[in-house]
Amino acid sequence: MIGDAWLNYRMRWKRRRLLLRIWRKRKQLKCVADKTSQIAPNAILVFSTVRNEMLRLPHFLDYYRKLGVAHFLFVDNASDDGTAEYLAAQPDVSVWAADASYKLSRFGMDWLGWLQWQFGNGHWCLTVDADELLVYPYCDSRDLHALTHHLDEKNIPTFGAVMLDMYPKGPTISTAYKAGDDPISVIPWFDSDGYRHERHAVFDNHWIQGGVRERMFFAEQPDRAPTLNKTPLVKWHWRNVYVTSTHHMLPRRLNRVFDWPDKGLLTGALLHTKFLPDIGVRSSEELDRKQHFENSALYGPYYQQLVAGPDLWTDASVMYMGWQQLETLGLMSQGSWN
Repeated sequence: MIGDAWLNYRMRWKRRRLLLRIWRKRKQLKCVADKTSQIAPNAILVFSTVRNEMLRLPHFLDYYRKLGVAHFLFVDNASDDGTAEYLAAQPDVSVWAADASYKLSRFGMDWLGWLQWQFGNGHWCLTVDADELLVYPYCDSRDLHALTHHLDEKNIPTFGAVMLDMYPKGPTISTAYKAGDDPISVIPWFDSDGYRHERHAVFDNHWIQGGVRERMFFAEQPDRAPTLNKTPLVKWHWRNVYVTSTHHMLPRRLNRVFDWPDKGLLTGALLHTKFLPDIGVRSSEELDRKQHFENSALYGPYYQQLVAGPDLWTDASVMYMGWQQLETLGLMSQGSWN
C-alpha cells in the first residue's frame, strides 16, 4: 500500500514536471497557419511533428480525412522540401514551425503537448507520425467517429495499437513509389509473429517488441529493439501528457490499452511506412543530424544498414490483406465491438 502511494506520488510530480516543460518549450513554436477557429466541439483532431514528408503527406491527409478527421495540427521541424508550405495551403490544417532540436523536444512531444493543451481538451486526439496509418476493427466500414462513440459509451478514454513495420519484397531503396499513392500497395509485407509482451508496473502498461527490425537489426540485443506499443488515440484532458513518444503517458490509468494474452480490449495497429524508397536518404541524413536516437554507438550501425537498402523479406513474410487478417493473427482485437 505504501509502495503504491509512493509510486502514485512520484508519477504525479513527473506529470507536473512534464507539463511545466511543455509550457516552457512553447516558446520554440512559431505559428505559420492558424485555422483552429474551424475546430468544432466534436471534431477529431490529428497531431503530428514532421520534417521533409512531402512523399507521404498527400496520402496521409487523404487517408485520415476519409476516416473522419476534421482538423490537423502539425509542427514542422525545419523542412526544406516544401512540407510547411504544402500543409499551410490545406484548408483543414494548422501549422507551427520549430527550428530547435527535435531530440531535445523529447522527439517532438513537448511541442505537440503544448498544442494538445491548447486545442485538444475534450476532443479525441490522434497523435501519429506521417509514416503511421491507423487500422482498427471495421475500419473499412466504420469511421473514427463510430470508434470513439463506442469508446465513449464504454467510458474508455484511450485506444492502443501495435506498430507493424511494412516492407517490400526486395531492397527497400529500389521500390517505385510516388506521392499520393497508397504506400501499402508497394510495401505490403510484414512479420506476423515474433512479438513479445512484457508488463511494466511503473507505468501500468504492456511493452511490446519484436517484428522485422528486431529480426534484422537487433537480433543480438533484442531488448534494444524499437518499442511497438502505442497509445495514439486519446480523449484528451489538459492534464494528460505523453512520456515517451506515444508509447506511454500519464496519468498511468491511460496506459491500460492492452490485456494480452486475453485480448478482451478493443485494439488496433499502426501500419508503419518507414521503408518506402526514401529510407536510404533519410537514414543518411539522420546519421549526420543524430536527432532520432540517444545512443550513437548502438543506433549508428542500425542507420548505416538502412542507408544500404537491405532486403527485409523472407519466406515467412506475410502480405497485408486487411484488419480481419490482423485480428486472426492476434495482432489486434475487436473486443466487445461488433
